[in-house]
Amino acid sequence: MELYRLTAHEAHDKLVKKEISSQELTEALYKRIEETEPKVKAYVTLDKEHALAQAAAVDAAIAQGKEIAPLAGVPGAIKDNISTKGLRTTCSSKMLANMVPIYDAHVIKKLREAETIFLGKTNMDEFAMGSTTETSFFGPTHNPWNLELIPGGSSGGSAAAIAAGEALWALGSDTGGSIRQPASFNGCVGIKPTYGRVSRYGCVAFASSLDQIGPITRDVTDAALVLNCISGKDAMDATSLDVPVPDFTKALVADVKGLRIGLPAEFYGEGTARVVKDELDKAVEIYKKLGAEIVPISLPHTKYAVITYYIIAPAEASANLARFDGVRYGYRSQQATSAPEMTTQSRTEGFGLEVRRRIMLGTYVLSSGYYDAYYKKAMQVRTLICQDYAEAFKKCDVLLTPTSPVPAYKIDSQMDPLSIYMLDVTTIPVNMAGLPGISLPCGFADGLPIGMQLIGRALDEATVLRAAYTFEQATEFHKVYAKLGGKD
Repeated sequence: MELYRLTAHEAHDKLVKKEISSQELTEALYKRIEETEPKVKAYVTLDKEHALAQAAAVDAAIAQGKEIAPLAGVPGAIKDNISTKGLRTTCSSKMLANMVPIYDAHVIKKLREAETIFLGKTNMDEFAMGSTTETSFFGPTHNPWNLELIPGGSSGGSAAAIAAGEALWALGSDTGGSIRQPASFNGCVGIKPTYGRVSRYGCVAFASSLDQIGPITRDVTDAALVLNCISGKDAMDATSLDVPVPDFTKALVADVKGLRIGLPAEFYGEGTARVVKDELDKAVEIYKKLGAEIVPISLPHTKYAVITYYIIAPAEASANLARFDGVRYGYRSQQATSAPEMTTQSRTEGFGLEVRRRIMLGTYVLSSGYYDAYYKKAMQVRTLICQDYAEAFKKCDVLLTPTSPVPAYKIDSQMDPLSIYMLDVTTIPVNMAGLPGISLPCGFADGLPIGMQLIGRALDEATVLRAAYTFEQATEFHKVYAKLGGKD
């Protein structure tokens, strides 16, 4: 097997047994990146010098007989809205195209302590605003399963890097499905933890009450390993939860006997492609054979989730992005003749169309005379959505839904923004309720991966991981690799 096809836990086993070195593994990943990156374009920035230096340090520790952490010496990729000290962090925007942070995000600090290796920063929709990775200032990323298709977004670069064998694990961020949807389109595993389980400190804010960092990996075991490493209370993030962090790998037991799996009627109706429904139906039958109990349920306020999200998220984005004014840092227009004009021109030139669209929308709904009519009402509907999930979990242990109502579609399909927004209908409610959700491959349609989403109670990632792991062990979907242009 090529080294770039290893999972993170397989790589760890080989490192411990001295069957391979971290330097050898890291070199293999950079060779793979060199071969495939012209077609995939998953990365914005690479950091080979520091990656190889870290690999050498891990190899030295192994040679001395020291015990290493599960991710030590294992190369991964970081979404480019997560701050990395000394390494460019752009949010895939002209506004931050030359930004080099002076501090690490909390998750990066924890990963450095685990002696893992950062290959580079991955492409994304600008400021995480998009579902296709087409809004990036650096151009779109391509789906390794079919290079003419989108990889999803906004963490499309991270998911494409995993699918193309350009990293063994990756970090993404998820505001309305931006880990799970690209994981679905790329045949990967992606988990959005409970809101507050992982610190947001150092993740450039989009919508503060919705954003969450999480892993994108080849399989469920790797997702549990990365989640182990990045979870925990952070004094720098007031929203991070001061709760015990279990060893998520202990949840990886192939047993769902008696587990109650809820099927929300609202996620299987009009708008969900027939090919997606067919694969989900097969997945449900597999769970039945494994001993799970299938429970029909309803989440009646789901139909309001997307419109509610596109009031709350832009409102928070409008407030968060006000700091990018051309004064303190970031892009500054050279055409202006006054300070007000400089701020206006810097934002007009520095932000892309989608970011400007959301700032304008958010500013409008927060403006005098409209706050009560829009933002306040949206927050009330959000409460109703949370109550729907609370009621559902009285009847079941996890929910099973499509991750996306459609498979990946063509780049530059010229779909209008509203239609693209509506494709997040299956993932957005999970962020609104602050719940953990995972996407894993459950089948294929016309050679493209289809993702299944499992949703759990708050802070019950363990049950979600167990249900996902059980399905994964009973199927082979996670063992199928993307073939770039049909030649890989």
